[in-house]
Amino acid sequence: MSKYQEIFEKNQKWIEEKQATNAQFFEHLAKGQEPEFLYIGCSDSRVTAEEMMGLDPGEVFVHRNIANVISNTDLNAMSVIEYAVGHLDVKHIIVCGHYYCGGVKAAMQAQDLGLLNPWLRNIRDVYRLHKAELLAIQDEEARYKRLVELNVQEQCVNVTKTAVVQRKYLEKGTPIVHGWVFDIKTGKLIDLNLDFDEILHDIQEIYNLGTKN
Repeated sequence: MSKYQEIFEKNQKWIEEKQATNAQFFEHLAKGQEPEFLYIGCSDSRVTAEEMMGLDPGEVFVHRNIANVISNTDLNAMSVIEYAVGHLDVKHIIVCGHYYCGGVKAAMQAQDLGLLNPWLRNIRDVYRLHKAELLAIQDEEARYKRLVELNVQEQCVNVTKTAVVQRKYLEKGTPIVHGWVFDIKTGKLIDLNLDFDEILHDIQEIYNLGTKN
């Protein structure tokens, strides 16, 4: 049996396991979704969302792309945030990077990668913004891991710049934006403990979209 065919067998086993613990599981799932979390992560095949968070289907709204980048010109990411915040009313937005991220590694190298260039430039811009700190780190792996963290931090800032996040937060006190890193070597989720209120306050002078004209 091929790996492709195995998927459908595993799917049937998954259905049976879910129904064994809750006979109405899929009936309930079909009624709609009310997730509290929007998870924005990397497309890396080693990094899942619900599984590593210990949550079930219906509890996390998920968006993934290379190196968990949030660009205001990416209509996919912007639409996800608009829908999750404006319609699903999520309470937490999580930007989750991971150590040993191929996208971040590629952005650290002076190499023409064709179509990937404009995407990776978002991460190279993070490197430029924090160049002094990063170049002061002598150990290459430590510098690499620090850029992963700084990229998460800057993408959290980009999420906070969006109008829907600012308006909803000023109106209801949510969503809160969090920055996480997943350590693939240990399986641990690391909260970077970013101060969302401080981030919002710092950007409001220029990016204040929290009130309608």
